[in-house]
Amino acid sequence: MRRVSKIAAVGVVSAALALTATACGSSSSGSDKAKGAALAYDVGGRGDHSFNDSAARGLDKAVKEFGLEAKEQTATNGETQSDREQRLDLLAGAGYNPVIAVGFTYGEAVAKIAKKYPDTTFGLVDSVVDSPNVDSMVFATEQSSYLAGVAAALKTKTGKVGFIGGVHNTLIGTFDAGFAQGVRDTKPSVKVTSQYLYETDTKGFNDPTSATGKANGMLDSGIDVIYTAAGLSGDGSIQAVAAKEGAWAIGVDSDQYEDPALVKYKDHILTSAIKNVDVATYDLIKSVQDKKPKTGTNAYDLSTGGVSLSTTGGFIDDIKAQIDAAKQKIASGEIKVSTTP
Repeated sequence: MRRVSKIAAVGVVSAALALTATACGSSSSGSDKAKGAALAYDVGGRGDHSFNDSAARGLDKAVKEFGLEAKEQTATNGETQSDREQRLDLLAGAGYNPVIAVGFTYGEAVAKIAKKYPDTTFGLVDSVVDSPNVDSMVFATEQSSYLAGVAAALKTKTGKVGFIGGVHNTLIGTFDAGFAQGVRDTKPSVKVTSQYLYETDTKGFNDPTSATGKANGMLDSGIDVIYTAAGLSGDGSIQAVAAKEGAWAIGVDSDQYEDPALVKYKDHILTSAIKNVDVATYDLIKSVQDKKPKTGTNAYDLSTGGVSLSTTGGFIDDIKAQIDAAKQKIASGEIKVSTTP
């Protein structure tokens, strides 16, 4: 799980670099709340119904519990490394602690800015920076994706399932690899088709229209279960699946069956491969409040509840025994899940 991804997108500094007040804390100088945590989201931001929203839930819990003032900012499509550095610099310079960067694209920016603010604790989701004041939060997404693959193999009627990734990189490859292995180990006769929205452009996490097109192409080819790991883009895939009778969507990062914004489609969301970014975010903020900040590489996997497969909706109740058996084998080490497709 030790990986540091490089930023490939290019662009210009946008208005998103301006600090924005959160829905959970005032940003004015007259606030009676203690200045606390800041979140720098990846593209899609709060409201992506995926991993950004998961991080936001952790922030909201901490704000409510500790009475903190908080800041939130969101990356935009086509950003440069300099854009991300400026965002983190502004947040740390304003006195927020911790400053949590949500997404692997912040890896280089965190490495640079953390050195500038040695007394500030930084959090980094989905990548690793070896620095004494950085909490690198990494998740065994291949494990939850494996369970999603087990569910897909047991629920497909056509014998064809699909995976859609937002960006063709190492991180999203872990979702792809785990899903394909779960399908293969469960029912080798089932065909898995994997496609990606973009090769390097992080717009892949913020382009629902492209995901709709990919999903429709898969559905037209007879695929009846589609697992999409693409942030906000996944909304487009879920909507396409919901329009196809008998097809199933598998959500990612958050329990998308329970997302109010997706309520119209929930009867077509078979399950979700959950990544508990909210737990990692809250734990880091709490550790700073306790004056014992978490640092180093902290891994979240099935055995610790860091990743999981949702059961809301009851659509996989009939295959619970097979899911639980696979989970136990992964947790015990009997099944080794690949991180590369």
